[in-house]
Amino acid sequence: MADPANIPTFKLVLVGDGGTGKTTFVKRHLTGEFEKKYIATLGVEVHPLQFSTNFGTLLFNVWDTAGQEKFGGLRDGYYIQGQCGIIMFDVTSRITYKNVPNWHRDLERVCEHIPIVLCGNKVDVKERKIKTGAVTFHRKKNLQYFEISAKSNYNFEKPFLWLARKLVGNPNLEFIASPALAPPEVNLSDEQKREMEAALAAAAPLPDDDEDL
Repeated sequence: MADPANIPTFKLVLVGDGGTGKTTFVKRHLTGEFEKKYIATLGVEVHPLQFSTNFGTLLFNVWDTAGQEKFGGLRDGYYIQGQCGIIMFDVTSRITYKNVPNWHRDLERVCEHIPIVLCGNKVDVKERKIKTGAVTFHRKKNLQYFEISAKSNYNFEKPFLWLARKLVGNPNLEFIASPALAPPEVNLSDEQKREMEAALAAAAPLPDDDEDL
């Protein structure tokens, strides 16, 4: 491990409804799981996720709610000094997508103008309730959107790579070594991945008066 004192480090705030797979997602990165810290005052787990890039190592301290969101909103202390964010919903649950604007509003209220990625998790599940074309919130708010499957590690690195490029201000930044991830619990076929990528590419631009769900 590189000396943490010299590594560019970013606070990443992970939000979304309970049950969307946020904790499963951060726990895929084994070193982050091994070195996580618990902040008792906020009821939060912080997972340090390290990535090797072609410009050196960088670290995301990923703040995970540890279930606090089930008791209503999160305290401002959770968001303060957040430098980037991931909002997660579950593509098998409409209400989790319907609540995305609320999470976005809370995040923006405390952390203005930070790069934010929207992630639709559980794309490995066949009973999808929210089709790719129905996900429009990110286009209105200028967020990046990725479909992920935490349990299969599908697209695990994409949100982090996109955020890293924005934070460092370098579109040529690449990850050069894969982080140690837990073995997949579910496998996605190449065909499933191709279908999802095609659906994402085909998602039409928004009419101005589009309504969410």
